[in-house]
Amino acid sequence: MMPLSYRSPKTEVRESKIHGRGLFATTDIAKDEIVAVKGGHIVDRKTLREKITPRLGPVEIQIDDDLFVAPVNDQERELSMLYSNHSCDPNLGMRGEITFVAMRNIRAGEELTHDWATTDDDDYSVECQCGAPNCRKILTGKDWQWRALQKRYAGYFSAYLARKIAMLDMGH
Repeated sequence: MMPLSYRSPKTEVRESKIHGRGLFATTDIAKDEIVAVKGGHIVDRKTLREKITPRLGPVEIQIDDDLFVAPVNDQERELSMLYSNHSCDPNLGMRGEITFVAMRNIRAGEELTHDWATTDDDDYSVECQCGAPNCRKILTGKDWQWRALQKRYAGYFSAYLARKIAMLDMGH
């Protein structure tokens, strides 16, 4: 089977201190270079919550209020995984809806992480395990609404969330 997602040849999956397996740079990666692109099927929230998440766990990326990109079975799960763990001090951001890019120059050996605040608009609250000095301790699916994070990740939110932020800025 062909992979559903793209991971740069400058990356490898290995054990992570943050959680399970993680994605790591095997060579230096330049700022704004594409690191990964999430692939899968377009599914609505009901399908994701009722059929996919109970079987496969958290495997999706949100692309609109009610749309997600996700694998739909066990075989596709491994073929779609990016292994980019969450960090409150990430080195990856978004370009568009499904493309992860380097937010800064990344050195060989670094774990490649993204902040869920750049991709998620959902109702959840989980304890963070990232270990970053600036760790928020509790992550929610609404962290994108924090002004400090909007400033910090400006230009690196998913297009879906960037539109929501722009609407807030216009008072809508």
